This record gives sequence, structure tokens and C-alpha cells, in this order.
Amino acid sequence: METMAPTTTPTGSWAAHAATVLSEAGFRRGGARAAVVELLDAQACALSAYDIEQALREEGDRAVARASVYRILDELEELKLVSRIDVGQGITRYEPIRPGGHHHHHMVCDHCGRIIPFSDDGLERAISRLARESTFAVTEHEIVLHGVCAECAGPGGPASPPR
Repeated sequence: METMAPTTTPTGSWAAHAATVLSEAGFRRGGARAAVVELLDAQACALSAYDIEQALREEGDRAVARASVYRILDELEELKLVSRIDVGQGITRYEPIRPGGHHHHHMVCDHCGRIIPFSDDGLERAISRLARESTFAVTEHEIVLHGVCAECAGPGGPASPPR
């Protein structure tokens, strides 16, 4: 299992793809939509609507109302440009579905809320094997593991998550 460091994706790849899909679907290139798409393109992992709103406000270039952020995320999800990730405790995050099909999964610390992206080729092979051996065609999957991160567990080992 490989945890993924928060790195920036090369700007333009997913954003350009998203702009093309949005244009073909009849959406005009609006300032708020472009700001959300560009922000998502630069992320290594999923963000909540609140995170997106705050990041755009902090950038200072463009403040986008939360209602607009949700509307844009709904449009992007409907066009299969973003995936919705339910991380528990009523929190939903969104991340780009990048061309080429590469994706990752998430570990969520139930103590501090930290989200750790990870990739695991063995897990992907197991899902493919399960699909082949069953009568179920897996079209997509989302793995969210809950537990306690190393920082919250501390030097004494894993701590119990709050209940």
C-alpha cells in the first residue's frame, strides 16, 4: 500500500479536459466554474465544498458563494468529471476523475478528520478478481478506511477513536 504525498498535479490536464466536457454539454465558461475547476485540478486529494469555498476566498482572486460551489460540484458530478466521496460524519468531499482512469482511495482518521490518500495494486487486483468470479460487473468503486492516524495514535500505538 502506497500513501500519496500531497503534490500538485500538472496544471491544465484535468482542467482542460473539464473545460472541453463542460463546453460540449452547453455550459459557458463562467468565472466561478473556472475557479472551482482550476482549484480542483491543483489538488492531490478530495476537498469538501467548504474547503473549496475557503480556498477560493483565501486566494483573493474570486470569492464564490457556497451555494454556487455546490451547484458547480453537482454539474461536474453529473458530467462524471468529479467523484463524490462520503468520508463519514456527514462530510462529503469531491475530487477530479482524471482521464486515464487512475484513482486512489482514502484513509480517514476518526479522531482528527485527516484524510490520507493511498493506492494499492493488490487491492485493485482483488477487486478485479472478485468481479471476474462473480456475476457482478464492477463499474466503479470507492474504498474509505476509517481508523486513527499515526499522529493521533502517538508513540504508544493506536488510540481508540472518539465515540
